[in-house]
Amino acid sequence: MENIPHIPVLYREVIDTFKDIDGGIVIDCTMGYGGHSSMILESNPNIKLIGIDQDQTAIDFSTKRLEPFKDRVVIKKGRFSSVIKEIIDEYGADSIKGVLADIGVSSLQLDQKDRGFSYESENLDMRMDKDAPLSAYEVVNEYSQDELERILLEYGELRNYKKIASFIVQNRPFNSAKELSDAIKPLMPRGKKIHPATLLMQAIRIEVNDELGELKSLLQSLYDAKLKDAIISIISFHSLEDRIVKQTFQKWSKSCICPQEIMRCECGNNHSIGKILTRKPLMAKDDELKENARSRSAKMRNFKVSRR
Repeated sequence: MENIPHIPVLYREVIDTFKDIDGGIVIDCTMGYGGHSSMILESNPNIKLIGIDQDQTAIDFSTKRLEPFKDRVVIKKGRFSSVIKEIIDEYGADSIKGVLADIGVSSLQLDQKDRGFSYESENLDMRMDKDAPLSAYEVVNEYSQDELERILLEYGELRNYKKIASFIVQNRPFNSAKELSDAIKPLMPRGKKIHPATLLMQAIRIEVNDELGELKSLLQSLYDAKLKDAIISIISFHSLEDRIVKQTFQKWSKSCICPQEIMRCECGNNHSIGKILTRKPLMAKDDELKENARSRSAKMRNFKVSRR
């Protein structure tokens, strides 16, 4: 893992998931530093990899990082939910043998304080794509109290969402992530091994980047593509994402989709598109947790599309 400025989460599990792919295309929907991409390319010498990222800084870095594999790599800029449709149209569904998506904010973005993801940042931004129109500044300082309550409840699952939203409205403007996280700290839940403002910042970040909408759109695009003999692997970092992946994979694996109250199957009992490979999510082992604290909340779920 030399030359990679961070250790990608669940790296052993990723390598193991795709180890038997001996040709075709693997898509890394969230390329970031290129850590997962480089490992997949090293472990699978006969595959072609297409990396996607909406962050130009990540693309510039990974282009250099993946230079040794340049004959087998294509890098595309944009939101993965839409770019993956273009890839499938261009290369054909039958050629796609693996899809990896490491959902959420990347280490590259967390490590750059000027991006506004860090609690210590002097900016209030949080855009994964720096050209996107909506930033955390607009969400915090311009959203109505009702809108703030919605995102704090839905995306932060905060019990005192009304009180927090009211506090923000009464005390804004806030000009930095540090100013906001310090001010709101007395109202945030305590006792966990996370920063008190974690759930607040998570809620704002999800809203800014439409993260749950992106995930749902990606999964729908993969379903609509009618892939054949492909492994889909999703790494999530909080319960909202993991719940979407879990429920989607369960739906994909069901052959009968009749309502429970129906006594006899009427749907044809042929709706399954494959099988779940991970009944329980894969999580970081103790040695990885020691060397990479960010892996503690990572959960990986895999699905094998076998027929359409």
